[in-house]
Amino acid sequence: MPKKHYTSSRAPKPVGPYSQSVSASGLLFVSGQIPIDPKTGMLIEGGIEEQTEQVLKNILAILSEVRMTAENVVKTTVYLVDLADFARMNEVYARHLGQEPPARATVQVAALPAGARIEIDAIAAF
Repeated sequence: MPKKHYTSSRAPKPVGPYSQSVSASGLLFVSGQIPIDPKTGMLIEGGIEEQTEQVLKNILAILSEVRMTAENVVKTTVYLVDLADFARMNEVYARHLGQEPPARATVQVAALPAGARIEIDAIAAF
């Protein structure tokens, strides 16, 4: 099955040589999203709660381009600059993906693009 690229104007444009999302074999792979406001192209202000909210809005906007919702997400990876943010991130994450949560990995990283505190990528099933 050939791959297909999807882009949403309601999510930030890629800042490098990658696609917002690519589908193949019945799955949609959403590239890592950081808390960039798609209207301004700038990192949003605020703490981990606000940044997590923006990241998830970006992911959901990409999913909506192919008529998917949070219910289609089967796996995410959360990248945090500081694992001390885990509990507060989790509260926001649960509001968006907590009904029947996908599989997930959460890791601490040394740094993220643009000074973001969080990045999340996702895999969704059609």
